[in-house]
Amino acid sequence: MSGETPQNLVEEGILEFTLGDSDTAISKLNRALELDDRCFDAWLALAEVYLSGKSLDEALEAAEKAHEIKPDDLHINTSLSRIWVEHGNVEKAEHFAAQVRMISWKKELRGDPS
Repeated sequence: MSGETPQNLVEEGILEFTLGDSDTAISKLNRALELDDRCFDAWLALAEVYLSGKSLDEALEAAEKAHEIKPDDLHINTSLSRIWVEHGNVEKAEHFAAQVRMISWKKELRGDPS
């Protein structure tokens, strides 16, 4: 497929998920990771797709890969907190929720509008 890039595949995968086709979304996101196994957006999206389908072990694996790439990202720390809630591990869920608060405060103190 010409023009196939990890970012294009991530965008297509997110669209497929939004349209209700999780299987195609997972396929596209995995293809993005075949092209670039350090594609943060693909790992994050994959974690969310798996979480929505209650595939918690797969969601956790994808989220941990994303977290390795960008440990200070608000979204992945939020996802990890949500995954651990679903797993029933309150201590780990609270740990990642606290990380989200600290990252937010750091950004606020730096004047970062994102």
